Amino acid sequence: MLFLSEQEQREWTVYAEEILATHPAPAQYDMKIRKNLVPAFHFYIATLLAAKGSGDQSIGWLETGTLAEEDGLFCCAFLLGFFKRHQNQLVKPAVVFQDPRPFIHFAGVPIMKEARRQFVRQCGHSLPVFERPVRFMDIGCGDGALTAAVLTHLIETEKIPGIEEILLVDPSPAMAALARETVRSAFPDADIRIGNGRIQDCSGKIDQTFDIAMSSLAYHHMPLEDKRIHLSRLKPWINHFILFEMDANNDKPDIFTPDLALSVYQSYGRIIDFVYSHDAPVDVVNDCIDSFLMTEVVSILTEPRGTRSDYHMLQSQWHSLFSEVLGPEFTLRCDSAAYADEYMSLITLHYGRANQK
Repeated sequence: MLFLSEQEQREWTVYAEEILATHPAPAQYDMKIRKNLVPAFHFYIATLLAAKGSGDQSIGWLETGTLAEEDGLFCCAFLLGFFKRHQNQLVKPAVVFQDPRPFIHFAGVPIMKEARRQFVRQCGHSLPVFERPVRFMDIGCGDGALTAAVLTHLIETEKIPGIEEILLVDPSPAMAALARETVRSAFPDADIRIGNGRIQDCSGKIDQTFDIAMSSLAYHHMPLEDKRIHLSRLKPWINHFILFEMDANNDKPDIFTPDLALSVYQSYGRIIDFVYSHDAPVDVVNDCIDSFLMTEVVSILTEPRGTRSDYHMLQSQWHSLFSEVLGPEFTLRCDSAAYADEYMSLITLHYGRANQK
């Protein structure tokens, strides 16, 4: 992932204030911007204009930004298409996860499938051998497919002799119902329980030990200060914590800042490109983009910390959090990339109790 220097952050902020006041032609500032970041700057200005109610003025910035995009980063082009579908407004078109289908399509994109396969493999490498059936918790279980894949792999590799209990936690009733069906089909003899709600609603109610807690693309739905609170509540009740997340700088930067826009441009731009590159009907793809990914993008770019829905953190920030909250009782067992390129990574982190092999 690329970052702005402190001087660039100050300059972009000043340029944005000038542009909002004077409305110059989009190309006027290009020579002042690092050449490879010109499209990201246009994306920043366009989203800022749209968030301030000037969506029509943002079109020119997106059109010129699109002409400079390359390397599989086409976020200006994607946002331009989104605006055409939504009257040039940067508004959330759906309640994210209300309908499971856009997420299911996203999880089936080839690169995401391969990243999840790598995550499952990495779990098998880093977890110890358990001598008795395990109790497993999935925080943000989605459709339950990843839970089934991880536990099946652990059984096949003889890491676990069986499954005693599975707790599936998800705020979406539709997702939770689908997860129950998926997991019950894979493990008909396991005790399967559902926790309908966010981990913020459930963390204080857990009162029994789980051998493994997993969270896949879910623990980022709260800011760092809340992550710290709820991880502290989980700590006494778990022996291993496995995380699958996107490495991105979407937590600490505040609303309307250049570094937040640049992070979103790279991370979501890459993810959206994966979805559009996958052969599928146009209406299915657009529904996945609008009802899932762009709903998150709009929240990140228009709502302040504490209100917005997503707070992806950098890998280093996750390690700091785990070391602070879980250490010294837990130690790092795995730090691997399930997918990585210059602009976006999907990471596997595993922390386990130090007194366990």
